[in-house]
Amino acid sequence: MFFKKKKMVNNEVLKKISKKDMVKRYFFLIVGCFLLAFAFNVFFEPNNIVTGGVSGISLIIQKLFGVPTSIFVFIANIILLIISYFLLGKETTKYSIIGSILYPLFLYITKDISSLIQFNVDSMTLIVLFGAIINGIGSGLTFKHGFSTGGSDIICQIMSKYLKISIGNSIKILNSIIIISSGFFMATKGTIYAWTNVMYAIIVVYIVSLLNDKVLLGVSNSKSFYIITEHETSIKSFLINELKKGVTVLEGRGGYTGDRKKVLMCVIPTKEYFLAKEGILEIDKDAIILINDVYQSTGIE
Repeated sequence: MFFKKKKMVNNEVLKKISKKDMVKRYFFLIVGCFLLAFAFNVFFEPNNIVTGGVSGISLIIQKLFGVPTSIFVFIANIILLIISYFLLGKETTKYSIIGSILYPLFLYITKDISSLIQFNVDSMTLIVLFGAIINGIGSGLTFKHGFSTGGSDIICQIMSKYLKISIGNSIKILNSIIIISSGFFMATKGTIYAWTNVMYAIIVVYIVSLLNDKVLLGVSNSKSFYIITEHETSIKSFLINELKKGVTVLEGRGGYTGDRKKVLMCVIPTKEYFLAKEGILEIDKDAIILINDVYQSTGIE
């Protein structure tokens, strides 16, 4: 009965978070998806730069079989949403639904925009840098407001859950496989500078990851949360049962009053920063939360 009650409280917290600042959050989701599609169609697709993810796979499929990228991404996203529902659950999946539809829609809308925007530059490096910057900002805006564009994000979450590896490592593994594979596939199609483009793609992924974190908060892959609250049990239950994160309870004592308090410490992936922060404040609006960058964590996923 106790755990059932806690589960109901946690579900209510997640529902309140999902309804918070909806207009603002959806606005930035739309902007984020547009920037991602714009960067792909203007900078990456015309120059055969496969940067990983479902978009990268769609570019390979287009070159091999002529399937439009927007169609492939849409179909792949729908299939992955269905898989996500069964393997990751309803709550995780619902934050990817709108982005999974908006992103391929914007890919279709902006598919001919590269013919309208011409860059009179010979430097591929300059094109790659601007594409990476726009892509990183779009990705960061999407994650910062609690959404996802689906696709490879779903694959990485499944890898993390069933292979027992961190989200960060699953992203690196998946993108590495896609980018390196693109070199072989593009080479077989006679694409000029196939392996040079692979090197450019690696630069793009690196810049995007930096900007993604910068837009969210800080430059690290994870954040350490130190929480001082009067609702220790409820917040601990929320972090463990809903966000599936480990929690360490520390003994604290006020420097002025000498009062003893419990301090909850939890390491949260940067992508889940929004859910963790808002969930804690939803349970206890007076909670004191100290958030620091985590550059390396051993044994913590």
